Amino acid sequence: MDRFQRQIILPGIGTSGQQKLTSSSVLVVGAGGLGCAILPYLVSAGLGKIGIVDGDHVEKSNLHRQVLYQENSVGLRKVDSAKQALKRMNSSTQIEVIPEFLSAENVDNLIEGYDMIIDATDNLEVRYTLDDACTAAKKPMIYGSIFRFQGQVSVFNYKNGPSYSSLFPKEEKTVLNCEEAGVLGPTVGIIGMLQANEALKIILEIGEVLSGKLLIYNMLTNDQQIFQLANQPLQPSFNTETEKVDLINPELAFTQAGTLLDVREVGEQPEIPSSFCLNIPLSELESRFGELDKDNQITLFCQTGGRAIQAGKLLKKLGFIKIRAVRGGAKDIFRLIRAHEKSIS
Repeated sequence: MDRFQRQIILPGIGTSGQQKLTSSSVLVVGAGGLGCAILPYLVSAGLGKIGIVDGDHVEKSNLHRQVLYQENSVGLRKVDSAKQALKRMNSSTQIEVIPEFLSAENVDNLIEGYDMIIDATDNLEVRYTLDDACTAAKKPMIYGSIFRFQGQVSVFNYKNGPSYSSLFPKEEKTVLNCEEAGVLGPTVGIIGMLQANEALKIILEIGEVLSGKLLIYNMLTNDQQIFQLANQPLQPSFNTETEKVDLINPELAFTQAGTLLDVREVGEQPEIPSSFCLNIPLSELESRFGELDKDNQITLFCQTGGRAIQAGKLLKKLGFIKIRAVRGGAKDIFRLIRAHEKSIS
């Protein structure tokens, strides 16, 4: 117990509180900027079990804010690299890595063995899926999100408190992620640490949990506001079978005859050769859908997946049936094209 003496002596914690931490389990969905800020504090506090869900690999562009990774981590799976770093911090914490993306198909199994869930994603579709599952399982979901210099934190589904979808009813909209909107490292650091703090308060049963409240922090002005949320009824999810867009791994994008459709704006990098795909930006899709054959299989991709799902839902409303979206995005498609070119050269 010498290791945790500085927190054990705090009022309201003691050895019984430390035992609560040791007996607790938390699933962190996303090992990006938020996850890299959340995980070290939970591990260092002495949590018994932590799960990390992420199907991504470390890229050089991650390093300025995803502080668990180093230059020699580039190319490695995020969950594996994160586990190595966290084990060096506290070898006693059990760390389970799940190297896959959360989806409607696997979410129930993923959250089953954990006391609470921390949402560290930047994908709106995944967040709604996670919220639906946590609501059904009656498990708290600690929410954090970033938009440029501003962050938000709240706790949903805690002791019959409101859910995420009751505050933000699901709508047909596209939200820019960090790759598209930009982000500073300290922004995700502060918001991630606030999420970790909420997890510790819930486990230790101390302080005031941000249930029914939304904390908004502005990094440029240091303004912090907490809004009390109205107790709104749970809104039904829009995730019906007719609107659902199937997600596939990038490796399957070139299988089956059909059209590979890039819905990014013109000029976004990396540029995918026109010999491999058709480019119709999401902003023009509704006016140009006549260029597509409704009988063909259409596989959509964008920079990170969000706009591809949005485009797929739009095409389904317009009468297209054979629609799927690439999990991941243009960088994965570009990597596969390069590998194919090398194999035939």
